[in-house]
Amino acid sequence: MTLRNTRERWGAVSQAFHWLIVLLILVLAIAGLVMDDLPRTPKYFWVYTAHKSLGITVLALMLARLGWRLYAGAPAPVAGTPGWQAAIASLTHWLLYAVALAMPLSGWLYDSASGLRPFRYFGQFAVPKLVAPSEWLADAAREAHGLLFWVLVALVAAHAGAAFYHHLFQRDDTLLRMLPARGARARSGQEP
Repeated sequence: MTLRNTRERWGAVSQAFHWLIVLLILVLAIAGLVMDDLPRTPKYFWVYTAHKSLGITVLALMLARLGWRLYAGAPAPVAGTPGWQAAIASLTHWLLYAVALAMPLSGWLYDSASGLRPFRYFGQFAVPKLVAPSEWLADAAREAHGLLFWVLVALVAAHAGAAFYHHLFQRDDTLLRMLPARGARARSGQEP
């Protein structure tokens, strides 16, 4: 497998970014959904700080992923894909990038505007504040963070649903192009 994307499939770097970010966002989602229900014990503050640190990690990975995408390009649509489906897929990809960048930024903005002391990225160094304390801005950023989460859930559901639709019903390589090559089945009709 090549590191760069080809016209037929996503390369190893794009695949690594994709699956690592998916995993981290899943962990962030679970933590974010249960955080408010945790009692305010040291465990709560550990989860809260880990959530923030992982969010900053996703932001950095998304910036790197976006840079890689601009450098390495993207595979061409699978042969036979109608133009309207290719356009929707491209729009969905760019919306996923935008929301996956906006989510951690809104969380960082919320943390900054809340007036809390700077958190330490995985306990190593203080993360700088983006803005001065502002109750209005903290409330707005918190609301945006929550709304963006549900937008991200909808986009991920559409993205994954389309990939599985192509795999199960169209029987094309759309899904397989984001999996390691050894997981790809031959299109001669034989299973791996």
